Amino acid sequence: MTNPIADPGHGHSPAAWTAVIIMLVGFAAATVAFCFEQPALVWVSVALIPIGAIVGWVLSKAGYGVKGPKYAPKAH
Repeated sequence: MTNPIADPGHGHSPAAWTAVIIMLVGFAAATVAFCFEQPALVWVSVALIPIGAIVGWVLSKAGYGVKGPKYAPKAH
């Protein structure tokens, strides 16, 4: 008796990828700025993290999310 597990859509969408990339860049830049003791650059980089989340949300609402009309998943 096998029950195939449906893919819940783990965020493999342009909206999710864009959000994650922006947040990773912010986190990495803040880490480097912290190591070089640049507090202003640390805070500017930290500001990218919520901006990435907002951009992801906006793209999702624009139809680029997992169940959006502009998203076409790749066939496996």
